[in-house]
Amino acid sequence: MVADGLSRLKQPHGGFLEGLTLYSPQYQSGSTKIVGQAFTVKFVPVTNIKAPKLLGYYIDQVPSDAVLFLSQPPPHVNAVYGGLMTLRAQKLGAAGTVVDGRVRDLKEHRDLDFPVFARVVGTTAGGEVCRPSEVNVPVRLSSTVQEAWVTPGDYLIADLNGVVCLPQDLAEEVLDIIPKLLDADEKCAAGIRKGRSVQDVFKEYRGR
Repeated sequence: MVADGLSRLKQPHGGFLEGLTLYSPQYQSGSTKIVGQAFTVKFVPVTNIKAPKLLGYYIDQVPSDAVLFLSQPPPHVNAVYGGLMTLRAQKLGAAGTVVDGRVRDLKEHRDLDFPVFARVVGTTAGGEVCRPSEVNVPVRLSSTVQEAWVTPGDYLIADLNGVVCLPQDLAEEVLDIIPKLLDADEKCAAGIRKGRSVQDVFKEYRGR
């Protein structure tokens, strides 16, 4: 519904971030849903010696209730997020993790019942190819088909359908729109159950 609200505001793709899939606590199943403000982590290739160097470990800086968003540079061959990171994130009260790249230690995340979304799964740690460089900076979605950015403080909403980014400055407008959209959908559903056509109920309740 957040995506529908963003679409009404002409936000490209309704804020949907393509290619990110629920892997834990179950793969594309269950009632898992996370909502929280983005804590971004930007990874860079190890060969990029000019990029900033992070002091300490990013995982120790995660605020309570935040959603980690890890941005991994392609190619996504090695994993940048594993079980120990989830253990620490959970202890700090994070809402979940979204990995724009590859994740590993799937069983460990699932055993902890911790929400993890990612592009792909693998076995090997990322240290030989990339490193965390900055936290809480805008990061671009690693996609060849979509231009999208995640900014620190944006709201990330994710479930088995995928991940939506709600820009912080649009949050109040979207929250105002959602009740009207829900009401229209409920009326459409009630009409369809009574045998009315989709064309009929959409025209009456959605204005089209």
